[in-house]
Amino acid sequence: MSVVSKLLRHKSVEALQAEAGKRGDFRRVLGLWQLTAIGIGGIIGVGVFVLAGQQAAVNAGPAVALAFLIAGIASAAAALCYAEFAGMIPVTGSAYTYGYAVLGELAAWLIGWDLLLEYALIVAVVAIGWSGYVQSLLAGVFGIHLPVWAQGAMGTGEGRVFNVVAALITLGVATLLVMRTEWGARFNTLIVTIKVIAVLLVIGVGVFYINPANWHPFIPERVVDADGVGHFGMQGIGTAAAVVFFAVFGYDTLTTAAEESKNPQRDLPRAVLLSLGVSMVMYLAVSLVLTGIAHYSTLNSDAPVSDAFKGLGLPWIANAISFSAVVGIASVLFAFMLGASRIWFALSRDGLLPGWFAKVHPQYGTPHRPTIVLGVFTALVAGLLPIVEVAKLVNIGVLSAFIVICSSIIVLRVRKPDLHRSFRTPWVPVIPLIGIAFSIWLLAELSLTTWKVFLIWVSIGLVVYFTYGIKHSKLNQAK
Repeated sequence: MSVVSKLLRHKSVEALQAEAGKRGDFRRVLGLWQLTAIGIGGIIGVGVFVLAGQQAAVNAGPAVALAFLIAGIASAAAALCYAEFAGMIPVTGSAYTYGYAVLGELAAWLIGWDLLLEYALIVAVVAIGWSGYVQSLLAGVFGIHLPVWAQGAMGTGEGRVFNVVAALITLGVATLLVMRTEWGARFNTLIVTIKVIAVLLVIGVGVFYINPANWHPFIPERVVDADGVGHFGMQGIGTAAAVVFFAVFGYDTLTTAAEESKNPQRDLPRAVLLSLGVSMVMYLAVSLVLTGIAHYSTLNSDAPVSDAFKGLGLPWIANAISFSAVVGIASVLFAFMLGASRIWFALSRDGLLPGWFAKVHPQYGTPHRPTIVLGVFTALVAGLLPIVEVAKLVNIGVLSAFIVICSSIIVLRVRKPDLHRSFRTPWVPVIPLIGIAFSIWLLAELSLTTWKVFLIWVSIGLVVYFTYGIKHSKLNQAK
């Protein structure tokens, strides 16, 4: 077999469909609502509690709702493609497995390798942000202050050495994921429920305090600051859409749990679309309520939603929102660490990484080895690095996965139009092309430094593949 044919070898979609019901690596314990909760848990977080207010203040004004709508349309294009693949290939691995079936081994390896890093770094970023909420709540409500050295990473304040709270939460989530999947899923569903109640509280109470004058002008006039940076106007809405786009994905994490779903071909497509649909309604409603109860210029803070209710003289609502944010953001950690551990497991099961990681726990039925390694890695990253440095790296892999998924839908419709699909993406190729176009646009918005780090990671991945994966691949062994 030539080198080129090895790089392009792929798994048969029909074989994957036949094997999906026979695999016994995991216990099938997740129903539709637990899968949907994982998706909502991955989507709803800092977008509602932080980004909506900040982007209204800085870039879009009350039209931040339009920014979320634009971002939602772009994300929905990719979600529809994910839904088709999830119903067609209900196998652990998400974008990695879908790419393996359509584009070949090298492309699949690169996307799996990228997502492994991106998901892990998202866990670290969210853990650092979560730590700030917790420490603020401890100090403000209970008067408890951690030692200075334990409050954050070096470079984030004088005397700070290690972010203890961020490290502990990642280790705690990893421990939860090592236990039985249904235990973690039930806990995740509980905290997602608390988060949804908090969002409904914001909408239900805030709607009675809306001052329509705060919505005028809905799209503030374009201005340029002293540094030459433009804000507001139609361009400002576009800038805000690019920022909040990263708050409207997360549904892809639930597709990594395909082999833990009771009825994956039916439930996975529904869960993808349900989680994004519910989340978008919440984003739009919160954006309108928030800019209605407070002038957009006052919302540029670390906790704009709770601050807005404090400004209304409703401190009990503000405290309830802060508590819910602390509890709810933990579900984002659960979703992305679950996704990272399942992708690692899939890479190892296919022979592209050592098979030692593709062993499930004999008692709990979970991929405990990659989960433990990820827990320790993310704890160290969250504890030692500032959030700004980590946040720069979390976007590029996910956007690359979106391009792979949308492209693969088009390729497979041409190559195998008669395949059984429990869900079909409508208006192909228009919908996939919209997803590709938005992803390329957002990739172009990323900094040069981010691209350099990404290329370094890809280079390491190529070395790992050509020195280990290409020889140990299960497809290579089968040949």
